[in-house]
Amino acid sequence: MKFAPEVEKALKAGAPVVALESTIISHGLPRPTNLEVARDVESIVRENGATPATIALIDGVAHIGLTDEQLIAIANRDDVIKASTRDLEIAEAKKLSAATTVAATAHLAAKAGIKVFATGGLGGVHRGANESFDESADLTALSQLDMTVVCAGVKSILDVAATLERLETYAIGLVGYKTKKFPGFYLTDSGFEIEYQAETPTEIAEIIKARKTMGTEKNSLIVANPVKNQMDKTLHDRLLESGLKAAADNKIHGKATTPFLLEYFHSESKGESLRVNIEIIKGNSALAAQIAAAL
Repeated sequence: MKFAPEVEKALKAGAPVVALESTIISHGLPRPTNLEVARDVESIVRENGATPATIALIDGVAHIGLTDEQLIAIANRDDVIKASTRDLEIAEAKKLSAATTVAATAHLAAKAGIKVFATGGLGGVHRGANESFDESADLTALSQLDMTVVCAGVKSILDVAATLERLETYAIGLVGYKTKKFPGFYLTDSGFEIEYQAETPTEIAEIIKARKTMGTEKNSLIVANPVKNQMDKTLHDRLLESGLKAAADNKIHGKATTPFLLEYFHSESKGESLRVNIEIIKGNSALAAQIAAAL
């Protein structure tokens, strides 16, 4: 791994560092918005007292923290693949450039000694997984890593109930930030309640410290931070219903379903899903930095 100078300095000093994924830059947002948001998010982390460490592979080398030139490359190069944990060794051996998913980012961040990670939405159990066995590697990765992940819950296009059950099975901690309603990415409330909430970054920091004393740090902690200005629920429900029908009509199934539905939301919501997506990653990055600083 290659560390950006500011990240290496912060880690050696025991200063707060926040890991950031790169898939949202290369595959999640349109150009040139993706680069603007990537820069804004790093600035937000700094403004809230931490050092940003955007993680990606460039020509086979895992970078913990990117220079602006490297951010530009991840945002604009057409040869950047999307890499989960299982793809990392192949990307390194083949000298590929790769944007890291939640699973891969958390893996590399933990390996680098970073404990707090901000992302948009968590992957989960997909609709119809009882037949397709389609479940995000995010869940199994977080069941094996000492990481605190700040996210806006899981995307409402997933099977939220099944995802919550898997989080319990994998003993992945879950706390809502100022809420007991589990967020559904575009929506502040997915319709499911969670048991615990925390009111401040300091309270979350205390939970993280208790993970070590209780010996539960081998599994991750999820901090569910709902978006403040959600998508209009009527619009959301209409798009979800019509998107699922369009997927069925086009015989889209398995792992192709989620990318199809996300693109459907993007194209049919007239920019509303993009607005929510950007607000989510910015809000989660600010909270993650505050938690890292409180630690």
